[in-house]
Amino acid sequence: MDITFLLNGESVHVSEVNPTQSALDWLRETQGLTGTKEGCNEGDCGACTVMIADEAGARAVNACILFMGQLDGKSLTTVEGVARKTDDGLALHPVQAAMIEEHGSQCGFCTPGIVMSLATSHLTGDRNHDDILAGNLCRCTGYAPIIRAAEKAWKMPIPDGFGVPKVTIPDPTADAMRPESSDALAAAYLATPDATLIAGATDVGLWATKQLRDLNPVIFLSGVKDLQNIDITDDALTIGAGVSLERTRKLMADQHPHFAEMLRRFASTQVRNAATLGGNIANGSPIGDAPPPLIALGADITLRHGDTRRTIALEDFFIAYGKQDRVAGEFVESITVPRAPHTPDTLRVYKLSKRFDQDISAVLGAFNIAVTDGVITNSRIAFGGMAGTPQRAKSVEAALTGQPWTRETIIATLPAFATDYTPMSDMRASAAYRLKVAQNMLIRAFEDSQGSATNVLEVSS
Repeated sequence: MDITFLLNGESVHVSEVNPTQSALDWLRETQGLTGTKEGCNEGDCGACTVMIADEAGARAVNACILFMGQLDGKSLTTVEGVARKTDDGLALHPVQAAMIEEHGSQCGFCTPGIVMSLATSHLTGDRNHDDILAGNLCRCTGYAPIIRAAEKAWKMPIPDGFGVPKVTIPDPTADAMRPESSDALAAAYLATPDATLIAGATDVGLWATKQLRDLNPVIFLSGVKDLQNIDITDDALTIGAGVSLERTRKLMADQHPHFAEMLRRFASTQVRNAATLGGNIANGSPIGDAPPPLIALGADITLRHGDTRRTIALEDFFIAYGKQDRVAGEFVESITVPRAPHTPDTLRVYKLSKRFDQDISAVLGAFNIAVTDGVITNSRIAFGGMAGTPQRAKSVEAALTGQPWTRETIIATLPAFATDYTPMSDMRASAAYRLKVAQNMLIRAFEDSQGSATNVLEVSS
């Protein structure tokens, strides 16, 4: 594959590169840009953080699970490109200067990734340092000096020229491997139905780095612009399958705040900037975090096979563990969420994981329970981690609907969970623990609705 992109502001053309070589390996092995570090090689530690920019703006991503084929038509900035060259040498970025002044680095291995996360957020105006740094692991400093450095840097202006390429970002190449529209994607995938579709690569990337799998043939989706559309009407939200989880989080902050908060914990900023909503659905994981709340909201998905489209309920897409209702050459094109703008938001989403931030769920519960005059008029409840697929709790729903919205009703309904689910035991939780957690999440949904504080991070002293 031939690709053209900007590297630290300069145009670079690379011929015959392996499209699934990681940007991290290419930077270190062929360019000698060793500031970008390899830590976990799976998108967890953030030592390899770089900044990607295009017409959608600038964002921090993990270079270890960023494929070279995804760089075409982008601007890539590494830690070596953060400081400005002047006649007197280098002028440090405010983040770099503050990290030095506040002693934000000890062993220094994680420091370049931290600098890239903070410099990117300094550029974009995101001041939530705890969230920004959730994807940058540091074992030395305890983060306090890093936070002080971030706060000091935020008082300084963005350096002239930072994030602004010296030359125009090249247009991406369009071919069967890099389609520009869903029409082109449909034709390419129909012709090569065994191709690996690569959107954000936050899951597929690990197939390459950890399983050493040959992913070819591949089709990159990052250039398919109409898969990144969001359409909002009075009746529905229609979200393209290529919309990132970070954009989805921002969209849901206004529509369904509980959903948005779960997505904040879904993964690091770097991963959310790359991962797509369609990808999280299409891989069919029983612990994918997006499907349960979408199922609770009654979402549909549109699947495309060549020129043929069909729309099905999202809950019907998941047939069994590792099996979805999708034929060869068919892909998820969009997700449609019903919308009733004049009714109160009743969705509540709870994620249980061993680590609060940036961890895979043991159990994720989504509760969409409508109450009118104290009576439950409708309920849609879905879980991840409780079965081989994301699955509704239909027996629980039936037991709730038509009953008074009281703690007594909730307690009486709890045995119905055992009818809906037979969870498995694994490294994350035992079957009995999962079943108890699911029951407790329903109790929590009730307590939340009554104004009781159930999130320890929100309880005031």
